[in-house]
Amino acid sequence: MNKVIQALNLGKEYPLPEGVLRVFEGISFDLLEGDLVAIMGMSGVGKTTFLNLLGALDKPSEGEILLDGEDLLMKNERELAEVRNRKIGFVFQFYHLLPEFTTLENISFPLLIRGMEKIEAQEKAQRLLREVFLEEKAQVRPSQLSGGEQQRVAIARALVNQPKLLLADEPTGNVDWKTGQAILELIRELHSKRGLSSVIVTHNEKVARFCHKVYLMESGRLKLLPTP
Repeated sequence: MNKVIQALNLGKEYPLPEGVLRVFEGISFDLLEGDLVAIMGMSGVGKTTFLNLLGALDKPSEGEILLDGEDLLMKNERELAEVRNRKIGFVFQFYHLLPEFTTLENISFPLLIRGMEKIEAQEKAQRLLREVFLEEKAQVRPSQLSGGEQQRVAIARALVNQPKLLLADEPTGNVDWKTGQAILELIRELHSKRGLSSVIVTHNEKVARFCHKVYLMESGRLKLLPTP
């Protein structure tokens, strides 16, 4: 099985007025092709920091990160932006939709950044809207959508560039559990249908049960737990 992500001896620290804050050190992690992985842990333990490193949104203080065998730390900012746009889909707790844009425009935006013509981009976005069951909401703005609907739009936006890797940070953290279950079912369905490799960060054991593998992050370490 191919390794989509390899993290080797990762460490991350932040400077303080006196000394440094070390979030974690010596973490190694492999994400295999087709894996749906949960990373659990208490708030503040470093889960989001770790996810940001995997997604090339931040750089480690030490260690290596390979995406499809390519060393992300050897790339400049322009090259990293290209990797994020083409290979990685991000889903966040607070959606981060553009309020002045319609649903269709929010989903097609990554394609426009990539240089695709507007008509083609919106056709692709419309197909994604069908997959997340929001086809009738194409011309609606985020403020007119429920939290669950906004997260579905965010999922569609994350997948519109057909990434290999999906990274989700507390994707159900801003909705009630019934809505959260529906979002997780959708993520799991799209993960399988689109051949994704996915990492979900959560503090919720119920979320972790939707995944194939579960890791626990605590005391700066990452430990594989028994299969849920």
